[in-house]
Amino acid sequence: MLKGRDAPYGTGRKRSGPGERDLWWKWKVDPMAVDAVLIYAQKGHGRRSGVYSDYTFAVWSGPLDAPGRALVPFAKAYSGLTDEEMREVDAIIRRTTVESFGPVRSVKPTLVFELGFEGIALSKRHKSGVATRFPRMLRWRRDKPAAEADTLESLRALLPGGARVP
Repeated sequence: MLKGRDAPYGTGRKRSGPGERDLWWKWKVDPMAVDAVLIYAQKGHGRRSGVYSDYTFAVWSGPLDAPGRALVPFAKAYSGLTDEEMREVDAIIRRTTVESFGPVRSVKPTLVFELGFEGIALSKRHKSGVATRFPRMLRWRRDKPAAEADTLESLRALLPGGARVP
């Protein structure tokens, strides 16, 4: 947040007067992004309560030819798609469900999305070893097969200083 040196602190939008410019400016950085595979889905809330709209995404544990290559979950996102896209994804989820456990459905790993996020850090809580800040779907990668989604190594390369972890 950028604030004029003489602008007061307070609540709500900060304006210098009626019809004038804002005194505070929220400066947003371009998000980091990776292509990830949708692996779990859960129904949303409110107006999306009947639609699978809350998604868990994964990246590959190794390169395309690596033995034992698997998808590793790293982020959950539920914003960024239009209502029409959400309905289309919901129909695919219903057709490709592999397993249901409670409110969550495991789906065949066929859908790829470009995920954007504001930050990334090491995490002992997550299986991937990383946590993302404010993840959201930037676009549906209909042009990309799941096998070509990003890897854990490419995700970890986004860590501050390109930190490498086992």
